[in-house]
Amino acid sequence: MAENSKDNKFWDPEITTASRDKIISIQIENLKKTLKHCYENNNFYKKRIDDAGLNPDKIKDLSDIEKLPFTSKDELRENYPFGLFCTPLSKVVRVHSSSGTTGNPTVVGYTKEDLEIWADALARIMYDVGVREDDIVQVSHGFGMFTGGFGFQYAAERIGALVIPISGGNTERQLKIMTDFKSTVLCCTPSYTLYMAEIAEKIGIDFSKLHLKFGFLGAEPWTEPMRAEIEKKLCMNALNSYGLSEVIGPGVSCECLVKDGLHINEDHFLPEIIDPKTGKTLPHNQQGELVFTSLSKKAFPVIRYRTKDISYLYLDDCSCGKKLIKMAPPMGRTDDMLIIRGVNVFPSQIEEVLMQIKDLEPHYLIVLTRENYLDKIEVWVEVSEKIFHEKLMDLEFFEKSIEDKLYSAIGIHIKVSLKEPRTIARSEGKAQRVWDRREKI
Repeated sequence: MAENSKDNKFWDPEITTASRDKIISIQIENLKKTLKHCYENNNFYKKRIDDAGLNPDKIKDLSDIEKLPFTSKDELRENYPFGLFCTPLSKVVRVHSSSGTTGNPTVVGYTKEDLEIWADALARIMYDVGVREDDIVQVSHGFGMFTGGFGFQYAAERIGALVIPISGGNTERQLKIMTDFKSTVLCCTPSYTLYMAEIAEKIGIDFSKLHLKFGFLGAEPWTEPMRAEIEKKLCMNALNSYGLSEVIGPGVSCECLVKDGLHINEDHFLPEIIDPKTGKTLPHNQQGELVFTSLSKKAFPVIRYRTKDISYLYLDDCSCGKKLIKMAPPMGRTDDMLIIRGVNVFPSQIEEVLMQIKDLEPHYLIVLTRENYLDKIEVWVEVSEKIFHEKLMDLEFFEKSIEDKLYSAIGIHIKVSLKEPRTIARSEGKAQRVWDRREKI
């Protein structure tokens, strides 16, 4: 596809290099359209907009959105499955969802137009970095109800690149295909790249002789030392990519080759930073909780969605030429969510499963370790006195049955170790439920 083609929507300098006034005017116009769409098509949002005394047609400043309350993940669950959709299901062509436990998962939907917007937003990011139609993109994120793999597949196909939708796991096969197909772009979690490097060394694959140029890495937090390790071992530019399914999926923001903050696609997503305790909007360069309002989605727009991610926003004269606002890489969470191999896991999810199993005591500990650069999660849980002494030989089978229940509820394998009664430390205050033994690299 030629760069000057009218159909080349992912190359959009009128947005990425626009003045701040131009970007704000685009956001105000898109915000009006989104709020009007929500008001006319969803009773939940209609009540909120009415209660705030807002007229979507008369919004003149982005700060007007501060009159509206935040949207939380709990509200998404309470409106399960389709209560926050703003188009008829006949117009929805795709749904994704989070993992659920005994409660409800969060469900998000996409119209055909939403899928086009998703592809365009992420294709813009990839194209601006240097991905072209002669590239070979290996997508090693998971496919399924999670959004990870699909976004990169759509974006790469939009550019015209060859896509290998291999998903995660089966690392030796991943490396063989990467070698034989001459993959130039890798999309996965940062921890998985280092595991690939470990296996490659064992089987005699030298990344310096492969063809990788870029890695779009996300779905879990990572550090600058980890980036240095990845780039050294895989011989590619490792770029921090950010997205979440409630907002759209990957494509919300990403680093450029300068690697100094993640440019946000501001025509599609309006960011805010708030004080997580008071909800007060904070100025640029001040750390707080990241909040997003979608500006172009139809099936499942979100208004002031609290991500729980800690970051800050800032503007600079980035040498890449982009004028889009930047967000710092998320540096923590305001809740107790764990991110294990790209999957969001709450201790409360694990507790819900454990507490419904007969013969387990209400004393458990979630243990996090790192092996071969991959995060591992294990649960230590006490069994009743009777079970421990009378059915000692059956404990391995009991562990396996609990692991199966956890996998069914959460979607990842969690090793279970049954412990003798009264062996897990007690606390007089708040119980310590997570023991993080991972080495920081």
